[in-house]
Amino acid sequence: MADIGVLGGSGFYSFLADARRVEVSTPFGPPSEPPVVGELAGREVAFIPRHGADHRFPAHRVNYRANLWALRELGVRQVLAPCAVGSLKHELTPGTFVVPDQYVDRTWGRPQTVYDDIAVHTSAADPYCPLGRDTIIATGNVVPAATMVVINGPRFSTRAESLWHAAQGWSVVGMTGAPEAALARELGLCYTSLALVTDHDAGLQQGEGVTEAEVYKVFAHSIDRLKSLLTDVIPRLPSPTTDCTCHHHLDGTAAAPSELSEVGQR
Repeated sequence: MADIGVLGGSGFYSFLADARRVEVSTPFGPPSEPPVVGELAGREVAFIPRHGADHRFPAHRVNYRANLWALRELGVRQVLAPCAVGSLKHELTPGTFVVPDQYVDRTWGRPQTVYDDIAVHTSAADPYCPLGRDTIIATGNVVPAATMVVINGPRFSTRAESLWHAAQGWSVVGMTGAPEAALARELGLCYTSLALVTDHDAGLQQGEGVTEAEVYKVFAHSIDRLKSLLTDVIPRLPSPTTDCTCHHHLDGTAAAPSELSEVGQR
């Protein structure tokens, strides 16, 4: 029903006009919201707001497995994953779009795999889709590389944590990039993160530090630019028949193909 999926981040709860709601069941329970499917620039797109339409799911309670499984069940193979991040570098100012090429996972307590009964070891060396990244970078409106450190939340970082993250050379900090990227890889999906800088993190700030109100204000101010960028990128993404290394990370693993191969084929 769709070949491209979009996961909306904080403040990004609707996207497609004249979209139809599709009920999808998954082995992991319901997704954050039933996906909606509609046409955009000649492509069939499925959209799920990862926090729910009313932002009722904090980052550590998002059902990442169900969201990605639901997209794949609809036929999605390319996933675009916008998210809000804090900046760990002075030059990455609020309103900047960043396309991470690496992430560091500092979350805990989140299911990390769709394979609970067998050991499946996928490569995570380069965690994002090269074709998806190249397509977004070609627009020229983004910072083309960055390491995103993913914290558990829902609180923001202390100044000491923020300074430590920056000292490692990491660029931005978010709460939803993991295990989302790893789960997408296990499902054979192309996954590309698109991070919107909403603030300078606590280590770069004086005063009270990062606030929820500040994050939402900047995201709301930038939401039209984000939707415009996605609208520009989506028709340029590879066709569903294009082969990609992302589709082959299960090759040679212990993953049972019988159950997964049926996903998206119904």
